[in-house]
Amino acid sequence: QVQMVESGGGLVQAGGSLRLSCAASGRTFSMYAMGWFRQAPGKEREFVTTISRDGRSTDYADSVKGRFTISRDNAKKTVYLQMNSLKPEDTAVYYCGSYWSGTLYGISRNPTAYDYWGQGTQVTVSS
Repeated sequence: QVQMVESGGGLVQAGGSLRLSCAASGRTFSMYAMGWFRQAPGKEREFVTTISRDGRSTDYADSVKGRFTISRDNAKKTVYLQMNSLKPEDTAVYYCGSYWSGTLYGISRNPTAYDYWGQGTQVTVSS
């Protein structure tokens, strides 16, 4: 069982940066692959990035590649999303998700693969 809480969202001008955090509870955080998804008004939830149990495998949506970086600290039971060069199109509620992975390297772009979700944090990028 995993409970997660996102933080770090806010209002920023285009070109600026934000760092999101997702703090998790549970005894076996290191057994879970993690991901970040986002949802804008009127749109479906979309994949942003994912990271494997050991942090050595990652994947990014084309729209954020080169601008966003996902990382995790298993000792702190926290996953991070560093967002640079933000664009108005990045405006959304950002959610962290997790799923138990039987492999060290497993990652997924599919939101249906994720078992647990945080409440979300709002990111607003002004033009």
